[in-house]
Amino acid sequence: MTGFKSDFLNTLSERGFIYQGSDMEGLDKVALAGGLTGYIGYDATAASLHVGHLLQIMMLRWLQKTGGRPIALMGGGTTRIGDPSFRDDQRPLLDEAGIARNLEGIKGVFAKYLDFDGPARMVNNAEWLDELQYIDFLRDYGRHFSVNRMLSFESVKQRLDRDQSLSFLEFNYMILQAYDFVELYRRFGCRVQMGGSDQWGNIVNGIELTRRTADGEVFALTSPLLTTSSGAKMGKTAGGAVWLNADMKSPYEFWQYWRNTEDGDVERFLKLFTELPMDEIARLAALGGSEINEAKKVLATEITALCHGRALAEEAQETARATFEEGALAENLPTISVSGNELSEGVGILTALVRAGLAASNGEARRHIQGGAVRVNDQPVADDKVRIGDGDLSGGVIKLSVGRKKHVLVRPDHS
Repeated sequence: MTGFKSDFLNTLSERGFIYQGSDMEGLDKVALAGGLTGYIGYDATAASLHVGHLLQIMMLRWLQKTGGRPIALMGGGTTRIGDPSFRDDQRPLLDEAGIARNLEGIKGVFAKYLDFDGPARMVNNAEWLDELQYIDFLRDYGRHFSVNRMLSFESVKQRLDRDQSLSFLEFNYMILQAYDFVELYRRFGCRVQMGGSDQWGNIVNGIELTRRTADGEVFALTSPLLTTSSGAKMGKTAGGAVWLNADMKSPYEFWQYWRNTEDGDVERFLKLFTELPMDEIARLAALGGSEINEAKKVLATEITALCHGRALAEEAQETARATFEEGALAENLPTISVSGNELSEGVGILTALVRAGLAASNGEARRHIQGGAVRVNDQPVADDKVRIGDGDLSGGVIKLSVGRKKHVLVRPDHS
């Protein structure tokens, strides 16, 4: 999709954000007129968002940078149900206290990407969903939804074909998400809902409900679902999700995740996840051979600077340089604590690697050892029966490594 007149759609198009839209010509006209308001919704199912959410966050950021008004919609209400789209089973239901804690954690992410002193807003859909009178709501809005059509959505059909049934509670989710669009249109003049391509059906429901009940012309804009060049899901590692909150994934680990980007993804990720000019991205993408590693360092530093600030990004880069180029034991490497009693008795190397997030299981840890990838204090480990303990402490820590790029410090906890 090219040839747009508005800065917003031109920017998204040339950087690879656009997968599908409901009326791109109409949306382009609204964006060109200025002041386009758009939103993306986020349910509070965890205390942080992760790398898999980052593409949509950047869409909101570009909306603001090109003169629009982004809305980050917090799903304080819809989280009580959980989006069933393309899930094998029902999400665990969270209590009010758990949702509130998660919302607080997520709010901190958006403050780094959006300017809430400007026109950006953060809104919680609990403001209207918690006040609904259910019978009245079904009468006024439920009648606009065809069960036949709802059953035709691929996300619903996949669940119906599996052993885990789709509950009536979950079935209501798409109605509530559509109603969010109606409320945001009425309250803030919101004209476009954005999201991943898996949300297309839910967004189209919102367009139709807004047209029927509020006589509003609104739009859908979706982004591609991202995988790496090798087909891996974005944002997942052996140690779990790559969270955007520093207390759940350190800036160094975050930087290192992007530094390990596959060669074939460097240009694409520079376009999607940084704000570098397109000519600079083209220059970096043209680097070949070992020089591509310099482009990966730029990628990692620029993405980390947006998420955690320039100072912490440069500190992470320097930690990596000192660790990999000088062999130094940098103080701000990821760290885990092990009780002093455990270290006195000795901890099995397989257990240590799993607890450090360097392997997902004992079996994977054993394979790392068999492949010669594991080191303790930079010394190779060939025996999976090895135990680490007090005798391995060097400067008060033990350095565990898998390969050249993954390192974790083990510190004794004597509390």
